Amino acid sequence: MIDIKTSILITEEQIQKKVQELAQIFNKKFENKKLIAIGVLKGSFSFYSDLIRSLSCQVLCDFCATSSYGQKVQPSKEVKLTMDTYLNISGQHILLVEDIVDRGLTLNFLQSHFKNRNPLSLTTVSLIAKPDSIRQKNCQIDYVGFEVKQSSFLVGYGLDYQEQFRHLPYIAEINSGLN
Repeated sequence: MIDIKTSILITEEQIQKKVQELAQIFNKKFENKKLIAIGVLKGSFSFYSDLIRSLSCQVLCDFCATSSYGQKVQPSKEVKLTMDTYLNISGQHILLVEDIVDRGLTLNFLQSHFKNRNPLSLTTVSLIAKPDSIRQKNCQIDYVGFEVKQSSFLVGYGLDYQEQFRHLPYIAEINSGLN
């Protein structure tokens, strides 16, 4: 175990309140429609599971996975799709569920990937968005849970550093101890 110091940035209660607010929006937006919710693994799994359990509209669940970080703190400029969705999304309403958007590389890649498959609509939601000033790629985030001013590394509620800290029920900022 590495010695990393963190401080809580977003509490468990704040997260759960925001999940409920977003679910209400999507329940209205997709009322009487079939929705395919696509969770981006691994980081979105906590947010995704809480969100879909709060939806009252008809929802099908699917996942995709990308790789851009590896064992590094800074992402590479190349995003790789390591697992694609199983369901046919052509002609369907899609809700793409992301954990965090910082440089915009992953979301830009996924939006392009899924738009090429002709969905009826593609709506994106991210639990966290970092400042626009650090974006390297343009991407449309339709709904954001929390906009953070920090450009520091965040962990918890699915977010990790070298596969650690995903289990935390809150979002924490790493203060020291990163390689």
